[in-house]
Amino acid sequence: MEKALPIGVENFEDMVSSGYYYIDKTMLIKELLDQKGKVNLFTRPRRFGKTLNLSMLRYFFEDTGDFEKNERHKKLFLGMKIAQAGQAYARHMCGYPVFNLTLKSAKQEDFEMAYYMVQTAVSTEFERHRGVVEAAKESLSFREYERYIAIAEGKAQEKEVRNALQLFCQCMYKATGKNTVILMDEYDVPLENAYFRGFYDQMAVFLRALLEPSLKTNDYLQFAVMTGCLRISKESIFTGLNHLKIISILEKRYSEHFGFTEPEVLRMMERYGVSECFPTLKEWYDGYRFGDTEVYNPWSVINFLYDLSADRRALPRPYWANTSSNDMIRNLILRAGFETRGQIEALLNGKSLDIRAHEEVTYEDMRNDGENLWNFLLFTGYLTKETEYLKDDSIFLRVRIPNKEVKSIYQNTVLNWMGDRIKKEDFHDFYHAMEQGDARKMKDALNAELIRTISFYDHAENFYHGFLAGILSQSEDYLVRSNRESGNGRSDIMVKSPSLRGRAFILELKAAKSIDNLEADAQKALQQIYDKKYVLELQTEGYRKVDCYGIAFYRKDCEVRYGKGSA
Repeated sequence: MEKALPIGVENFEDMVSSGYYYIDKTMLIKELLDQKGKVNLFTRPRRFGKTLNLSMLRYFFEDTGDFEKNERHKKLFLGMKIAQAGQAYARHMCGYPVFNLTLKSAKQEDFEMAYYMVQTAVSTEFERHRGVVEAAKESLSFREYERYIAIAEGKAQEKEVRNALQLFCQCMYKATGKNTVILMDEYDVPLENAYFRGFYDQMAVFLRALLEPSLKTNDYLQFAVMTGCLRISKESIFTGLNHLKIISILEKRYSEHFGFTEPEVLRMMERYGVSECFPTLKEWYDGYRFGDTEVYNPWSVINFLYDLSADRRALPRPYWANTSSNDMIRNLILRAGFETRGQIEALLNGKSLDIRAHEEVTYEDMRNDGENLWNFLLFTGYLTKETEYLKDDSIFLRVRIPNKEVKSIYQNTVLNWMGDRIKKEDFHDFYHAMEQGDARKMKDALNAELIRTISFYDHAENFYHGFLAGILSQSEDYLVRSNRESGNGRSDIMVKSPSLRGRAFILELKAAKSIDNLEADAQKALQQIYDKKYVLELQTEGYRKVDCYGIAFYRKDCEVRYGKGSA
């Protein structure tokens, strides 16, 4: 029986014991132990395996206090790469108390609710280890025990919660004689949420108070591993944390542990018998570079393989779009000036962009500088690094859109923005010109609108079709039909009055190969209406007054040709 594909499985024990297909990432354990980093922050895009890797670390390192449970956890690693690494690593198995905290649930509407969710997550971990504390109650001072129980039962005040991680490590050491491993998943989610909801400063102050005592001056800490999308600056929440080791997507160490490498993808596709689909999968879900390692989006790869296993002809989809926040792209587009719009268009047309690398950023920086915004898009997976180079004592990165999946997210965001903006415009002059047969005024109105929008040209006719259909759809006096079967082919757009006594129009579009071809292509578009008898459908319906327009586009320019309903 073929192993099931692990869509949404983020618990390592469930992954292994339930028999899901698992790509072995256990050598992350070896590298962590070899590098001996005290506090390690891994920044990777959403859905690149951070939560599953932290779960793996928990099951490897955690001493549950129960011999049989520990033995069960050790068996999870039989046959894995770390099991072959030697006794120097095996001796760490089930060796430490583990505080496992996820902050994913802190995406709430205000600080009070976000704080409550963090407090609840902390209390849950305290309650999970309560038996250890109860069994060694005499080892703790009365005050330590009292504070521990208050946090476990969710009764502690905020000032006590702020010191919770430090207290936990102290109590565990007194109870077990062992230092604690702290695992923290998605540490930056509360900050991202707070930024977009308007209480960033409040949340930053709280998280700084929660993290600093446990990570900065904690004699009872074995090591800590944190994950997130972004390297939030030390001035924001890591003030004075000098031993923090940040492993970003630019770091060459640890580069193969998050996301799938190409050999891993090829083996997986062979296992499921869909190797012939590799070129499509690569085009859509490859393109990321962590350090010097080529990386595929694991979430999208697994979802595409799941669809292929049911239907070999399954089409690729932007699976990642439904799992990640597109707020940053939307903000970029909403605030884009002329220069930024040009940069977005260049990226959408397969070009690259050179930016100065800023690894330490805050969400507040998004309001101040476009360069910081490009860095945000890089570290969150919406751009990828092609190369890096030194210029004027600064590191510069050449970045691009990684693959077709991410490109489709940009395009859909642009189209939604364009649709919203068009709804706010007044196009009465354009409609009037169309009714009057005034091709020059139509051209001027379209050119002005093209200058203000963001364009992409890989499927140029589709883009221009959506652009023009969006404008025409704003009229309350006409019905707009796109790509309707008509005569001997398909007319691009039909516009008609609800009354047969009213007006009807046919618009045929072409994307010119150069600006010099605009006039000729507009004339060809008009002639196509006649040659393929597009007018026939409207005349059959009963419309007697039909006008025709051939429109050619090249980037930000267009040309319009007018003709009557019969040649």
